[in-house]
Amino acid sequence: MTTDTKKPFPKVGNLAPVFSLLDQKGNKISLKDFRGKSNVVLYFYPKAMTPGCTVQACGLRDSKKALAKYDAVAIGISPDAYERLARFEDKYDLNFTLLSDEDHAVADKYGVWGLKKFMGKEFMGLIRTTFIINKEGRLVHIMDKVKTKSHHDDVMTLLSELDS
Repeated sequence: MTTDTKKPFPKVGNLAPVFSLLDQKGNKISLKDFRGKSNVVLYFYPKAMTPGCTVQACGLRDSKKALAKYDAVAIGISPDAYERLARFEDKYDLNFTLLSDEDHAVADKYGVWGLKKFMGKEFMGLIRTTFIINKEGRLVHIMDKVKTKSHHDDVMTLLSELDS
């Protein structure tokens, strides 16, 4: 029996929870690697190569130049093994970092691991959520109602608003 043990989101304005995870190439990547260099669009998605996650990833892939205008990089995190992430990157020619959170420890820190419902069944899983983190490493916005088809446009609108 599963219980809903979802933790709350980190607080906007606070430093984003730090982490180090393996990327799709097996390299260790830390959130602090981006501090002072880039704003980070940190998005959590349930599973590589599924229809919704593919649409979301390809939208961000196609928005790389637009993200660069705001000194922003996309980083995707899922519970997939890094080898699966490498296949996802290759298959869809993705041009950003994908991180493997197999034990969902980072998802827990960000409050995005919780009870989900699908086709009448309840289970624990990753809740699709995006966090915008500024160059100082502070959490500036949480997108908890993510639509995969418009995610990239919604991110660009938000970055534009935060930039003004």
